[in-house]
Amino acid sequence: MTKSFASHADLGDKRVEFTKLDDCAYAYVAEGDPNSGVIVGDDSVMVVDTQATPVMAEDVVRQIRKITDKPIKYVVLSHYHAVRVLGASAYGAEHVIASADTHDLIAERGAADMKSEIERFPRLFRSVDSIPGLTRPTITFRKEMTIWLGSLEVKLLQLGRGHTKGDTVVWLPKQRILFSGDLVESGATPYTGDAYLGEWPQTLNNIAALEPVKVVPGRGTALQSGKEALAAIASTRDFVTSMYQSVRSGVQDGKALRAIYEDTYAALHPRFGGWVIFDHCLPFDVSRAYDEATAHPEPRIWTAERDKELWQSLEG
Repeated sequence: MTKSFASHADLGDKRVEFTKLDDCAYAYVAEGDPNSGVIVGDDSVMVVDTQATPVMAEDVVRQIRKITDKPIKYVVLSHYHAVRVLGASAYGAEHVIASADTHDLIAERGAADMKSEIERFPRLFRSVDSIPGLTRPTITFRKEMTIWLGSLEVKLLQLGRGHTKGDTVVWLPKQRILFSGDLVESGATPYTGDAYLGEWPQTLNNIAALEPVKVVPGRGTALQSGKEALAAIASTRDFVTSMYQSVRSGVQDGKALRAIYEDTYAALHPRFGGWVIFDHCLPFDVSRAYDEATAHPEPRIWTAERDKELWQSLEG
């Protein structure tokens, strides 16, 4: 049986649910904002994605302390985006774990991304002054890593590139519970500004092949059955492929970026316009798709200045 606990501490009117998926797995979900996952082992706790600031992460810690007093030993970064990782210091974890690719992204663009995201969407960075600086992993891995929380097996898997080049899913093989990061969304618009759009659908196929029975997506409510999980995987794939196909079609027709954006918005809005952050994400999504379809197979670094230029050119 699953249970949800509503929390309003330090979160204004935003409803937060801390949902039990299993005796060892919980989802911290905040109405379309980035989710965190909690895994409780025999002797310690692992947190998957940290929230945007230490003050925001403190509510996750409060929820954890309602169910266990075990030490929070591990923080896992499913990928690098500031809104996902900058709350890490609140947990006092012994280890911060990320893929080597995510480590490289932090080194290459961490500071620029931090400034860009905070200016782009300040609402998501409550008490921004509590951030001590960039979050950096203390342990990195390539492709696969297994961690034992006592007798509980936890696998960290790189199943392919999609949302970023460093994407990691956290998999409980016995329980068949998956923490997907932003590779899978539920009723929320995928942000693809740093994505590999041509590869993302296959990565989703690789996730589906695990046959998870429960999934904590990057955004949106926890998925409580295999049917719900597959539906979210399919809808994420539908958005990614539809958006990229629309942009590629415009490029092939020789259209300028703004015209492609307007065409893509019109094509996608009837199906996806009701998803969380659709209007916010789509300019960045179309820009990355245009880059990938033309001269930039690797995502370019987002800066606060580039953000403003893009927004003005597409929405100004």
